[in-house]
Amino acid sequence: MAPIELTLMSRGYCHLCHDMEAALKPLAAEFGASVTVLDVDADPSLEARFDELVPVLLHGEIELCHYFLDEAKTREYLAGIR
Repeated sequence: MAPIELTLMSRGYCHLCHDMEAALKPLAAEFGASVTVLDVDADPSLEARFDELVPVLLHGEIELCHYFLDEAKTREYLAGIR
């Protein structure tokens, strides 16, 4: 089974981003997923794509949720790919 790699598009000054990152930690641990946090302001192409949506949680190119962690949807998704 390949490890699950999630990406959280974030901003350093975004309280919603910090909230989603904190809420995601126990869920990621439960499923053995790693979470890479990317600052959209550090890359013009990421900023153009995700500017008003952050935070955005992705698995590859699949958007799992944005603004707030949808724990039920994310849990269902992770269980389905496990």
